[in-house]
Amino acid sequence: MHKSTLKALSILAYPMVISQGAFALMIFTDRYFMSLVSPTHMGASLGGGVASFFCMSLFIGVLSYSNALVAQYFGAGEFEKCPRVVTQGWLLTLGFMPVLILIGYLVANVFSFMGHAPEQAVLERQYFIILLWGASISLAKTCIASYFSGIGRTRVVMIADTLGVALNIPLSYALVFGRWGVPELGIEGAAYGTIISTLFSVLVFFCYYFESKHRDEFSVARAFRFDLGIQRRFIRLGFPAGVEMFLNVAAFNLFLLMFQSYGIDEAASAAIVFNWDLLSYVPMIGLNVAIISLIGRNLGAGNTDNMQEVIRAGFLMGIGYSSVLAVVFFVFREPFVTIFLAVGSSGWIVELSTYMMIGLATYVMADATILIAGGVLRGAGDTRWLMWASILIHWFMLVIQYFVIKVWQLGPKASWAVFVFMILMTAGMYLLRLISSRWRTKEAFARVMSEH
Repeated sequence: MHKSTLKALSILAYPMVISQGAFALMIFTDRYFMSLVSPTHMGASLGGGVASFFCMSLFIGVLSYSNALVAQYFGAGEFEKCPRVVTQGWLLTLGFMPVLILIGYLVANVFSFMGHAPEQAVLERQYFIILLWGASISLAKTCIASYFSGIGRTRVVMIADTLGVALNIPLSYALVFGRWGVPELGIEGAAYGTIISTLFSVLVFFCYYFESKHRDEFSVARAFRFDLGIQRRFIRLGFPAGVEMFLNVAAFNLFLLMFQSYGIDEAASAAIVFNWDLLSYVPMIGLNVAIISLIGRNLGAGNTDNMQEVIRAGFLMGIGYSSVLAVVFFVFREPFVTIFLAVGSSGWIVELSTYMMIGLATYVMADATILIAGGVLRGAGDTRWLMWASILIHWFMLVIQYFVIKVWQLGPKASWAVFVFMILMTAGMYLLRLISSRWRTKEAFARVMSEH
């Protein structure tokens, strides 16, 4: 492996890992605040948060492909087209919002439908609706953050996201518990804190985007117009990525809602384990974003031979990080569970959560494999294969989970074992695709770069 490739990937990845880690810390802290209120509030923050992300996932998946599109134009030296991708993304956001509100209206009552405890379902719905009304801010942020990742200025993303989190933690604390003259809003306060801090991050991005040197280098002033060629690429390459994310998140959300229907203790156990999953998985998304950007730039520049070096560097970083986490999660599984529990909490929560932490330790390296291989394939434009493969395996898992939870009633431990097996199987499928040569032919790359 060339050290220059590892260095280039590291320079792109470390700010994104910090950025995504800050985002994970924000969600982790919000759920911790909820755990101080009650296990019901903690379970509701997980259910409502996942449901809101489900509603936005199609559109986030499409708009996140801005990273690859911008990187490809940047690699090809077509700098003036990079900010045009942002404009096309914002235009798509305007069209997405009515559809998003309709989806939210249809999903709002799913918590009761899935058999959640009435007191939890009310809290989930409150949290969900507030987050959904702030969705346009999140989508606008997705576009501009992906743009800076695509041109390799991931440090800007790190600064904007960490400043947003630095605002969110004290703000959410004040809004949840009613401190410093702020009214006590409980779970609604956590949602409002998320929206306000996201808006603050967007304003930080704007400061860099409209800065004079950057504005001149990338012809930002001439970017505010419709570009049919870029929109065609968004639709052809971005929509498969969006559909993949939407249906996968739908499958995960339905699984989680079914799992939570076991009861409040099981819902709390899932919230505890997925909090730790979040702290391991989300920082690795930073590596995924960096790989997409570097692969996209190599593709745009016609330097496809260097892709293998990027793959090796990605696996070295990702597997190294996740293997350490696997050991830590296994060894310290019980202390990691009890940190979220008050004295006198149910012993079943401790038992189930500890068992689920073993599963988390088992699949954390598989998660890394999925993100690395998926980043390479997405950056190279192989979004259609990713869509079909990922959707099939996620929905097959959901059908099995339905029988395990609702028909056979095998219990939460059996359900969790099926979930872990699904992740391991997905990692194997992605590796097989990565090894194959079908996605990296000259004809395939030419189709990816075409604007027709």
